[in-house]
Amino acid sequence: MRKNIQFNKIILMFFIIGIIIISGLGIYFLNLLNVLNSNIQSGQAINIQEMQNKVIEVLSITGILFGIIGILIAVYLSKYLIYPINKLIKSAEKIAEDGKNGKRIAKSKKGSEAQNLENVLGMMTTELKEKLSEVSTQKNQIETILLHMTDGIIAFNMKGEIILINPAAKKFLSIRPEDNTFEDIFRKFNLDINMEKIIYLENWTSTEQRIQVEDNYMKVFFAPFKNETDRPDGVIAVIQDITEHVKLDNMRKEFVADVSHELKTPITSIMGYADTLLEGEYDKETQDKFLNVIATEARRMAKLVTDLLTLSRYDNNNKFTQKETFDLGDLVKKCQDKLAIEIKKKNHTVNCFVTADVPPVYADKYDIERVVLNILTNSIKYTKDGGEIKIYVGFVYNDAYIKVFDNGIGIPEEDLNRIFERFYRVDKARTREMGGTGLRSFNC
Repeated sequence: MRKNIQFNKIILMFFIIGIIIISGLGIYFLNLLNVLNSNIQSGQAINIQEMQNKVIEVLSITGILFGIIGILIAVYLSKYLIYPINKLIKSAEKIAEDGKNGKRIAKSKKGSEAQNLENVLGMMTTELKEKLSEVSTQKNQIETILLHMTDGIIAFNMKGEIILINPAAKKFLSIRPEDNTFEDIFRKFNLDINMEKIIYLENWTSTEQRIQVEDNYMKVFFAPFKNETDRPDGVIAVIQDITEHVKLDNMRKEFVADVSHELKTPITSIMGYADTLLEGEYDKETQDKFLNVIATEARRMAKLVTDLLTLSRYDNNNKFTQKETFDLGDLVKKCQDKLAIEIKKKNHTVNCFVTADVPPVYADKYDIERVVLNILTNSIKYTKDGGEIKIYVGFVYNDAYIKVFDNGIGIPEEDLNRIFERFYRVDKARTREMGGTGLRSFNC
């Protein structure tokens, strides 16, 4: 039986019971009045009928009011409570019946509350899945970017706790597993900075700090970030490795000092000997000696300037390359002949061996010659008198090679990893004495 019919029956029963109660009360009052009327023995007459009429009138009015109130309550409950409940029950019964039979309730779904609800839930589910998929995709993209970034990234919340960090940041700052806050990471670098300054002080809205981690140098950029209400929500730190920049800057400063010294020494010698010659008259032998010193120092300056110009051309890609085909073995032997005077002065034994049938080489002959001359010159300079130098020219697979062996003073092991750095020299004092700036070896 339908639930709304049952509920209406309950209301009807409530109304009937109310009528019965009112009727019972009326009968009771009538009997009471009859008893009173029979017991009155006084000489004054009492109009009992009038009293009865009044009581009946009161009871009638009471019954009518009770009935009206009951009807109003019934209508109210039926409209605002019973109808929505019945509607929900009907929808539930239809959905349950459809689930059992595996059929749709009706061919037309336009007026079906259940179908509308199902459509809305389906749309919400689809939209939610799309949003979740989009958020997941963005999250994966951000994680991939952070994972492969060369710069370090660390994000802190307002409490100074790490909420995001990538592997580069851990590597650059040597972050330990127990370093979980802003203070844990940066206090060991003695930085005059904290999160309050970054977030709340206008002059510290964004700032850069340079720190040193062992032999490496880092530049850290701090900046606050805000939430959707434009309120501070934390701090982000971007770490960039500037070790190579610092090294190049130091090399540049060192190079300026070295070049200044290299130019100052011959200039001082030239000026000193020239002034001496101008101040007095000297014999032919003394004049020739002074002039030879001036010429030697002038050539030394010219060589330094030439090396600097060559370096400039290489850096600016202004070097013109002219390739040609030539015999590598013949080139090495000609370089040996060009240095014959230096070899003889130091009484070195130099032997050149062509270990295989080297095919002609197609390259810039002038540049290759400069490389060979530079290496041979260094071997001659830094090998003690009476030393032995061996040159091997060979061919392996598709590669031609030149090897130079000597029994000179060599290079300390700790300096081997720096021999290809621009302007670097193992022993500056010794290099100045023998000549050289570290430029030619770099260009070659």
